[in-house]
Amino acid sequence: MKLKKLGYLAIMSLLTFSSCSDFLDEELKSSLAPDNTYTNTHGFEVGVTGLYEFARSEYNTWGGSDNAFSHGQATPYEVLQVGTDLANTGHNDAILLVFNNYSYTPLTLFINTWWKFGYGLAANANQILEYSEKPDIAWDNPTDKTGFQAEARFFRAYAYRYLVYLYGDVPYVDKIQKDFRVDFTRTPKAEVLGHMIDDLKFAAENLPDDPDAVLPGKLTKWAALHLLSEVYLMAGMNEEAEDAAEQVINSHKFELMKDRFGSYKDDEGDVFSDLFKENNQNRATSGNKEAIWVMQQDYNVVGGGGESEEWTTRAWVPKYWQIKDFVIADSLGGRGLAQLMALPWWIDSPDFFDATDIRNSKYNIKRDWYYNNPESDKYGEKAVITDVERKAGQLCPVITKFFYGTLRYGGDPGYGGCTKDRMKFRLAETYLLLAEARLNLNDTQGAADAINEVRKRAHAREISASEVTKDFLADERIRELAGEELRRLTLSRLGLLKERSIKYNEEARKRWDDRFLLWPIPQNVIDSNTGAEFPQNPGWE
Repeated sequence: MKLKKLGYLAIMSLLTFSSCSDFLDEELKSSLAPDNTYTNTHGFEVGVTGLYEFARSEYNTWGGSDNAFSHGQATPYEVLQVGTDLANTGHNDAILLVFNNYSYTPLTLFINTWWKFGYGLAANANQILEYSEKPDIAWDNPTDKTGFQAEARFFRAYAYRYLVYLYGDVPYVDKIQKDFRVDFTRTPKAEVLGHMIDDLKFAAENLPDDPDAVLPGKLTKWAALHLLSEVYLMAGMNEEAEDAAEQVINSHKFELMKDRFGSYKDDEGDVFSDLFKENNQNRATSGNKEAIWVMQQDYNVVGGGGESEEWTTRAWVPKYWQIKDFVIADSLGGRGLAQLMALPWWIDSPDFFDATDIRNSKYNIKRDWYYNNPESDKYGEKAVITDVERKAGQLCPVITKFFYGTLRYGGDPGYGGCTKDRMKFRLAETYLLLAEARLNLNDTQGAADAINEVRKRAHAREISASEVTKDFLADERIRELAGEELRRLTLSRLGLLKERSIKYNEEARKRWDDRFLLWPIPQNVIDSNTGAEFPQNPGWE
């Protein structure tokens, strides 16, 4: 269903503190204006579908006329990965380099667009929530109202998740802003987290229970509980975080995939690589029961995305095609840009993975490259990865989970986008959230038990309680979730952003200052908010 923007521009103007108030005076005469649309169940279906599209657009690069949101530049997802203990860049994109090199400022583009993403998504959720309380709505079923409210409240919490991770104390806005305001104040992070918890508890109580009874990509209570576990961890509520994660695991609605499955189960590979093959994400079509919430990256369909909606494939694949003895091939990941390159400390280490760990198999980390240009004298020979090629992002060891995503575009390996559905939440991470909660509660045996569920599927050795530390957990999340999780957010929650970035990343070590623990508030926000004090984050004044 195609997104209906429903007054989005007006709301965005308010929530990004624009100095322009003309939007407030417009009459929304379109048949898709909120007053005309939010009158029955179908109208709310349209609006809620827009929330899914908006959330998916967090990865959007260059945009497009039908996109709900765009960062307006490449690499928005990558800036939350580079400069950490996970990766640096092999690409000279200036907007990415400032995050890689810790030289961003309150004026940097993505500092502003992630703020707009969070408040734009929250604003659209607020609109649905407010209109759903109006009288005389023609609901098809008695449960429609609470169902739509549950989805909206999930997405509102999801929006504030980014805002508090990146900026700390932020204005909490839970109503449509009908009057032009320049007097916003910063709400303490703890208070914002409390509102997020309330939203997710409501969502968990009112979203569907059966993941087999909803359309692909639709939320269930288990997605809400998974996110609730993380938010409880952010709030230091570890017993509650443990309980939320256990509810997901003990529901028996999901399971770690341990046997080959999906479209490629008879091809070379292993079960971990199967998780990331194209068309293997949705449970109804592939049998994947590990995925809890799957973002639908549908190309060239009504309500779907375009080439700029997701570039993760290009991000993690090196620029091998710049070497004359290579040609672009889908088996090598297509036309990569090396926007993200795994740091050698973990991907080159002989000890980071156990010898039997399938997450380190040739199907999941590509270390051996063979010249594939049939016109080259070196055709079929193994390429030696030189320091020059690695520094240029042309050849390097690389995770393969993002090699896929061109089939829906006709299999063109030069295609820029990635139309593979994206597992946003999966059960392996729920186990690791459970381990984190138990570790924080000093239950190291319980934490080891949770981690070992993930490691057993990977055929790695089981660990003992004495081995469980935050550092070990951070390492395990790389082994399992590299490229899937937003690494900056994870390290921030674990309290390890400074320590591990400095330890493992030369760029961070050279330039670290404690102001980087939070991003700066966008300068235009501070400049426009003339009616109340709006302090900048520490060190960015």
